[in-house]
Amino acid sequence: MEQTINNFLLHDPLIPSDSDSDSAEELLSDCESGVSGHDSPFGHGFEPPREEGDHIWTKFARPLEQNGLKPELVAIGKNAASSVTAQARLKSFRLFEQATAESRQGNANVKFAWYGAFCKDELTDIVKHGFMAHAPGSALRLSALDYPLPSVQNAAVDMEGSRHLILCRVIVGKTEVVPRGSNQRCWSSEEFDSGVDDLANPKEYVIWWNRVNTHIFPEYVMSIKLTNLRGFGVPRRPTSPWVPFPALIAVLSRVLPQHHVNVISKFHKGYRENKISRLELIQKVRQIAGDERLTSIIKAFKMKKTAAFCKEWKNKRGERVATPPPPAESSEGTE
Repeated sequence: MEQTINNFLLHDPLIPSDSDSDSAEELLSDCESGVSGHDSPFGHGFEPPREEGDHIWTKFARPLEQNGLKPELVAIGKNAASSVTAQARLKSFRLFEQATAESRQGNANVKFAWYGAFCKDELTDIVKHGFMAHAPGSALRLSALDYPLPSVQNAAVDMEGSRHLILCRVIVGKTEVVPRGSNQRCWSSEEFDSGVDDLANPKEYVIWWNRVNTHIFPEYVMSIKLTNLRGFGVPRRPTSPWVPFPALIAVLSRVLPQHHVNVISKFHKGYRENKISRLELIQKVRQIAGDERLTSIIKAFKMKKTAAFCKEWKNKRGERVATPPPPAESSEGTE
């Protein structure tokens, strides 16, 4: 058992290579790795990356710069896997990798992919406890190594102006096409392990909910800032039905993990203290709660399907959260 875990820890997957592939096996190195005694800006359980840090940043920054963005690295860290539970998760990941390889003609098809976190606390919670409490709906969508933009857009901006991301090692196995907006809730047959947006050139991996803690290992964490954000991730002006914000939090507290509710409350407090704009607050709530859930809550509030709910809040005023609009075609103003 200990040898299996040690072998896994000896791999540094993103040492500079002549290959541009996002395949983990092709990017592996035999360089030894150990837990550094240096302090990490991400806290206990992380260590500074070694020479692979520069390569990770290059792989991340290049496609963003090609989209006209200017990313700035704030901090980068590596999951040290130093606790007993972290080592157990490593062992579990390796065992599922081996099992997938055995069922797929020796190839588990392990890739690297990005996840955009709601905040720094979520980032560290995922590394400690896995993705199970953070996967919305039936699946988790991760951005391919060379296409980080969707995960950057999903990563909420904190009070310091930073976005936080995780670079994960993912057991992809045999894939099938699962486009965005699909109603598919699991693999279509035992022939497939996961989903992609495109078989020939996948930019996104779909990992089903019951596999997010076994087929995904969070390996690196990164905090960034972006400049030149004109037209980037800004919601449109809301003109549709609304619900008082305290009422929204009350409803969300019954359907979301407490950690997510705390994050929403934190950003709401920041809005009331004029630290972030109303539009930024709406964007963050949409990212955490999801458009489908918010739409249902707002429609229910509007139609007064829950009499007690409406009676409690009908005479109260609060900040308004708009029904999620279609994608913006232009930059947003303020009310």
